[in-house]
Amino acid sequence: MNIPSSERLEKVYGESTKSAERFRVLAENFKKKYGHDEAEFFSAPGRTEIIGNHTDHNGGKVIAGSIDLDTIGAAQLNNSSVIHITSEGYAKEIVVDITKLDSVAKVSGTEALLAGMMEGAGKFGFKVGGFDAYVSTNVIAAAGVSSSASFEMLVCTIINHFFNEGAMSCADYAKIGKYSENVYWNKASGMMDQMACAVGGPVLFDFSNGSQPQYRPLSFSFEKKGYRLVIVNTGKGHADLSEEYSGIPNEMKEAAKVLGVELLCETGLDDLLAHVNEIPNDRAVLRAIHFFEENRRVDEMAAAIEADDIDAVLRLVNESGTSSWELLQNCYSLQNCKEQKITLTLALTELFLKGGGGVCNGIRNGVCRVHGGGFAGVIMCLVPLAEADNYVDYIAKYVGSSNVYPMNIRAVGAVRV
Repeated sequence: MNIPSSERLEKVYGESTKSAERFRVLAENFKKKYGHDEAEFFSAPGRTEIIGNHTDHNGGKVIAGSIDLDTIGAAQLNNSSVIHITSEGYAKEIVVDITKLDSVAKVSGTEALLAGMMEGAGKFGFKVGGFDAYVSTNVIAAAGVSSSASFEMLVCTIINHFFNEGAMSCADYAKIGKYSENVYWNKASGMMDQMACAVGGPVLFDFSNGSQPQYRPLSFSFEKKGYRLVIVNTGKGHADLSEEYSGIPNEMKEAAKVLGVELLCETGLDDLLAHVNEIPNDRAVLRAIHFFEENRRVDEMAAAIEADDIDAVLRLVNESGTSSWELLQNCYSLQNCKEQKITLTLALTELFLKGGGGVCNGIRNGVCRVHGGGFAGVIMCLVPLAEADNYVDYIAKYVGSSNVYPMNIRAVGAVRV
């Protein structure tokens, strides 16, 4: 069985040696499991949220980027109505009959996610059908870099290629993923995770236009500016925290309702301040303030990127992280407030960056912040290249070396390889 060419791998990964070996193993496992002699190959990255924490679901703005951790798949048509997906490392095969989607329980899990996507694709006017796929991923699961959205975008790329002649857009992919999470997982997700995984590269998103988000690529590289992006898994995932995660958009909408609108993007900070005493939920007010200030920071960062001002970029990432900690309040769960892996890892990282680790001093020497949904999972750090290895060794003493991920922004989103 052929694997993707070196030229295609270079375009996606910037190299063709390690990636070729991954796809060779994938192809062997696919043939062994399903017996196909030929396959099509697909890749969908995870994502990093640079700034714009929890704004997309209220029509806000985000700067995010795909990362060089991805989900890859080998797939082929099976001329039936049944989808079979085997995920490397998991014994149970995912099986969904697209003619019997009503029989799939709407509970958290991959089978429900896949069924919801097939239902969503049909509702949005796209064709679906049966296929076999073998999937492998190195995206951190349940930790804020969107392993679920990466899987969703991989599946969308597969059905776009096999059944829709490439007619589906990145926004279509994102709508399908959002529909599945909202309806089949009862998770009040927006479209940011899916869009960032689908589009690729650093991108400025504006979600104020509902199901048709506006976006434009940004020309920027942390590495070229002398910084390494490091994602640190703090030791506990957020898969069991859907209620707290959903509480953020719900409370923002609670504040918006008092202001006479559905979403916060339809109003402004001045209007909120004029009605603070009419909103009984103080945390909803704080989260709304975060939304408006975060939107302002996103615009400022887009301008800073265009001006090639790395100092302003670092300052804004730091301010955004502080706002998430103090106003958005998604750095630890109230279910067990004594377990604070995010805040502990942030505090340890700040000691390193400010000199407590014996190395750095001041914001110019790096920043850190909660990453993604929050409450548990991962933090994001921007560390000077010269100190990146030192930071990895330092933080690994607390979280383990297998939980520290130096990485780069990937230029290519969800794609047939």
